[in-house]
Amino acid sequence: MNIAAHLLDDSSLLQRLQSRLRNSSLLDSLAMPLIAGVDVTQQAEIAQQLPANRIPAAVLVPIVRRDELTILLTQRAAHLRNHAGQISFPGGRIEAQDADAIQTALRETEEEIGLSRQHVQVLGCLSSHFIFTGYCVTPIVALVHPTFNLEIDTNEVKDVFEVPLKYVLNPINHQARERQIGDITVRVYDLPYGERHIWGATAGILMNLYRLLNQ
Repeated sequence: MNIAAHLLDDSSLLQRLQSRLRNSSLLDSLAMPLIAGVDVTQQAEIAQQLPANRIPAAVLVPIVRRDELTILLTQRAAHLRNHAGQISFPGGRIEAQDADAIQTALRETEEEIGLSRQHVQVLGCLSSHFIFTGYCVTPIVALVHPTFNLEIDTNEVKDVFEVPLKYVLNPINHQARERQIGDITVRVYDLPYGERHIWGATAGILMNLYRLLNQ
């Protein structure tokens, strides 16, 4: 019997997370990309709406190993041109000097919030996500040891906060809504958390993590 992930104790939840990500690879992540935020049953019919040229990017999905596992998220600065004020993961486009998506995610995390890679243990990656702004984002899941100090780049990030992992994994907190993409109506999921509203690509990545841990 596969117990729902949000009902596991944290030790068992961490073991399941490590087990499910153990054989993940960057090549597999790119081989079967998802469309960010769109219900899995509607992926195929939306694919043709995507931009032809996609910019490779990566984000870090930091799971902080506290007494209760949490996910670290950022709120983007209000003056940014893209996704201003939205809840996101630290990350950005893959640059020429980056060896791979993992190095991009680690570098961008250090630049945006000052989280040193010495506190980060990469566990694996989720399926890449297409975003309608033209990016193809590879999410790198990592365990973060809670001895870190942050130094936020206020040009990019307004705030950093943590959400309990079990809150994200509890389906009672998944808020479905409809969104119009071209002439197609699709179902997407949001994750309200107190005064925060997690939606779009960030919610899509979290929903993919939820499915991975409950499959």
